[in-house]
Amino acid sequence: MTAPLTVAVAVAQPDCVHLDVAANAVIHAEAIGRSGARLVVFPELSLTGYDLAAPAVSPGDPRLGPVVTACREARATALVGAPVGDADGREYIATLAVTGEGASVVYRKMWLHGEEVNRFTPGEKPEVLVVDGLRLGLAVCYDAAVPEHAAATAALGIDVYAASTLYGPGPGQAARRDGHMGRVARDHGVWAVLATSAGPSGVYALTSGGSGFWAPDGTPALQAGQEPGAVVSTALGADRS
Repeated sequence: MTAPLTVAVAVAQPDCVHLDVAANAVIHAEAIGRSGARLVVFPELSLTGYDLAAPAVSPGDPRLGPVVTACREARATALVGAPVGDADGREYIATLAVTGEGASVVYRKMWLHGEEVNRFTPGEKPEVLVVDGLRLGLAVCYDAAVPEHAAATAALGIDVYAASTLYGPGPGQAARRDGHMGRVARDHGVWAVLATSAGPSGVYALTSGGSGFWAPDGTPALQAGQEPGAVVSTALGADRS
């Protein structure tokens, strides 16, 4: 019998400096260094803040150097958020995977919301990222509110549904946040992992916080509070027997 696979995973809700990729990269690097995790997940558009006019960020941007260095030193992978552009001129709200070797775009948000459609193109398909054998289905914000997205992602065979999001402040948004994560975990029997903004982010003066982990039965296992800068981590497993 094969032993269950376990991977240390952290979610971070960093302080965000509006449109300052260099400053945010340093803040991300610090969070990675103190997470003690193999995988660190950050919120939607974490490198710029949620501003739909933010310039696109290239995976090769030298301002990402501190994140690459932190991942190399911690032997970690970080999932960070930024607007990106393709060679054909289309732009996306994306998740970049950063390792000690550099950064690459690993997921493009499929379900755009509100004014996002005025600039960005929806991603074409769900994606799975494998870290130390753990299969992560990726989501960005409104994706997690759409049951079809979770179903299509889970159909690829995942252990974890990892969502990078932003929710507004107040109890109504907190209930919506927790409801989305609990439903995905319960409906598909997987861990749901949420990295969401806390404090200000771009055009939002205040956001919800509450990043955390939901067990496969849909119950919350561990959550941060509303404070910016929080990092929480746990070991997630998948039984390969």
